[in-house]
Amino acid sequence: MDIHKTEDELAFELGRHLRDIRLRQNIDQRRLAQQAAVALNVIKNLEGGKGATVASLIKVLRALGQEAWLGTLAPKVSVSPMQLLKAKPARQRASHAKGSPHV
Repeated sequence: MDIHKTEDELAFELGRHLRDIRLRQNIDQRRLAQQAAVALNVIKNLEGGKGATVASLIKVLRALGQEAWLGTLAPKVSVSPMQLLKAKPARQRASHAKGSPHV
């Protein structure tokens, strides 16, 4: 997806992808709506790029077996780049306890 596309263009593209997946699985809109437990208009709106609630999108993705898409929306970051900048450098040697002689 191109970051320079409008929200409407991105919604239309997402809808087209959902429609393509549905058709590859040979499921009509009515059956997908039943499997996802959403109204038929939800499927029509999503596929037409008109949107729906996040909950409805999740239900449709699950019904299509595409739940993994959700993980790509906000991939888990193990270390934040900002944390790396703020992190202290790794210790090179142990410090001496106060009052102990330095060797």
